Amino acid sequence: QVQLVESGGGVVQSGGSLRLSCAASGSIFKVNAMGWYRQAPGKERELVAGITSGGSTNYADSVKGRFTISRDNAKNTVYLQMNSLKPEDTALYSCNADVILTTYYANNYWGKGTLVTVSS
Repeated sequence: QVQLVESGGGVVQSGGSLRLSCAASGSIFKVNAMGWYRQAPGKERELVAGITSGGSTNYADSVKGRFTISRDNAKNTVYLQMNSLKPEDTALYSCNADVILTTYYANNYWGKGTLVTVSS
């Protein structure tokens, strides 16, 4: 059906930058809202940033001014540019997307995640 595959995670020093990508593939008619979530060890998953198909964005207060979400609708891909990274940004970052497969069927999908580790 539909797969979401994230890339771009890794280990970076505090103050550094990373760019995450998430590509949706499969029997896709249209991708609506896409978003990035993260889950740190021992904590609940939280929304980091979201973007609609029209480009409207929203961010968690903790990342405003440091992270930027964007998307390429032609490639069904969403990006997360992360600057001024802090150790508390360390987490598994997962992509989420609302996908329309046919006129009568839509579903929500998750990627497996990419690990971001920020060292102090």
